[in-house]
Amino acid sequence: MNLWPFKVIADANNKPMIAVKYKGQEKSLCAEEVSSMILTKMREIAEAHLESPVKNAVITVPAYFNDSQCKATIDAGAIAGLNVMRIMSEPTAAAIAYGLDKKTSCVGERNIFVFDLGGGTFDVSLVTIKDKVFLVKATAGNTHLGGEDFDGRMVKLLC
Repeated sequence: MNLWPFKVIADANNKPMIAVKYKGQEKSLCAEEVSSMILTKMREIAEAHLESPVKNAVITVPAYFNDSQCKATIDAGAIAGLNVMRIMSEPTAAAIAYGLDKKTSCVGERNIFVFDLGGGTFDVSLVTIKDKVFLVKATAGNTHLGGEDFDGRMVKLLC
């Protein structure tokens, strides 16, 4: 937290809040509010591209998100004016994006190993697909193998 450009404080209920200065004033924001700002911007970008309103959304979250984190993501979507139709784990979304649910050459249960070298972490997940149902069986990751850490190591290696 020492490297963050904002402070983390507790509100009256001991909930973590992000304290920032905005236009000369100190503002306290909960995580859902910050997430909703990001989702609002993403909705605006999508609406500009599609040239039509976006009301519904499927939002992906890391596989290791717990129920309260998923609920907070749904709340952030609602604050952003979105009808969150579904929360989907990132490895499941990746498997669907690659059409792994449509493979007709595979019969029965299939185990898929998904790795995600993301903006901040490197995550791996084991996803089982059976009868078009996805189940994340296991997930693990390293918070120092993505984002700036990864960039820094690549620069050090190549320079």
